[in-house]
Amino acid sequence: MKIHTGERPYTCTQCGKSFTYKLRRFSCDQCDKTFVVASALQKHLKVHAGVKPHFCSVCGKSFSQLEHLKVHERIHTGVKPYVCFDCGKSCTSSSNLIQHQRIHTGEKPYKCSHCGRRFARSDSLKAHEMVHTGEKQYKCSHCGKSFARSGNMKDHEKVHTGEKPHQCSSCEKSFNHLSNLQKHKKNHCPKVSK
Repeated sequence: MKIHTGERPYTCTQCGKSFTYKLRRFSCDQCDKTFVVASALQKHLKVHAGVKPHFCSVCGKSFSQLEHLKVHERIHTGVKPYVCFDCGKSCTSSSNLIQHQRIHTGEKPYKCSHCGRRFARSDSLKAHEMVHTGEKQYKCSHCGKSFARSGNMKDHEKVHTGEKPHQCSSCEKSFNHLSNLQKHKKNHCPKVSK
């Protein structure tokens, strides 16, 4: 009935926006993430269960959520629909754009509970906190090697999968890491890198 009457009795104390119904928080019992709707929590739980039903048709990499597959496919297509208004840099996802824009704003919303140091990215904070704890929480599913950063583990796993998503536009040679492609362009295709 509130939808029909337009009644919005619940107001956010932070921004003043009003809502028809009270926002609940659904918390993951395996990590610190919370969600406004139960369906979002159910999708998230697939990450912990290791269920990855969505496969990339180009490289075969699998994902727990269809949205993550769509963002991944942009590596192959080169589509970067999110553009920074400050410098024109293009990004494959809105979350990458938000993180990039912190370069311009200087915003560092993530604070280390041990030493107070601040970070622009949550994964940078997690990796930093492992300096204090000595923990390496990300394990390669192929060989068991541990890493402090999820990005480092994902890069490492390309050794096992043979994935080479970074392709040279001049000679079409592919590389598992962007840095290797950049070295290739600099050393073997100097006209392309200029």
